[in-house]
Amino acid sequence: MSRTRLTWTVLIVLVWASMLSFGGVAAETVMLYPNIFGDAPESLHRAREFMVAGGPSDYFPPLGATVVLGSLTATVLTWRNRRLRWWIVGAAATFVACEFLFSVVFFWPRNEIMFVDPVGTHSPEYLRQVAEEFVAGHWVRLAGGAVTSALVFTALLRWARDTAPRTVDGAQTVR
Repeated sequence: MSRTRLTWTVLIVLVWASMLSFGGVAAETVMLYPNIFGDAPESLHRAREFMVAGGPSDYFPPLGATVVLGSLTATVLTWRNRRLRWWIVGAAATFVACEFLFSVVFFWPRNEIMFVDPVGTHSPEYLRQVAEEFVAGHWVRLAGGAVTSALVFTALLRWARDTAPRTVDGAQTVR
């Protein structure tokens, strides 16, 4: 496979994965979060009962790994192209900061409190506070996903423009 074709493939997979990740976070925001955090601590108990066969922790880690690996691969493949390099590096940095690092530092401890610690460990007031913090912090993750998707899509469009066939006079050919 040529380097150009490999770059096309990696960029398309990266756009696809980042948009699926962003779409998943957006869907959580409007469909799951009102049910999970709407009436803490009762809603947290219902969420524990509901999400036994699967949940966000089954969906987002593999997808996030795909975005990170795709970003690294795309960075290596496009490093010599200054028009693309910083779009992809910016997307990777945004994703890692907002989706991974922010999750580790901010969300994981709150997930432990709300969904892993035994029921009754924390007071209802504390659980309400933690749920409110979680929902407020969620907007950082949503914004990070939107920015990541926009940056990698811009990189794909620039790559398409840079690799489009040209005629002698510079006009684009139609296939």
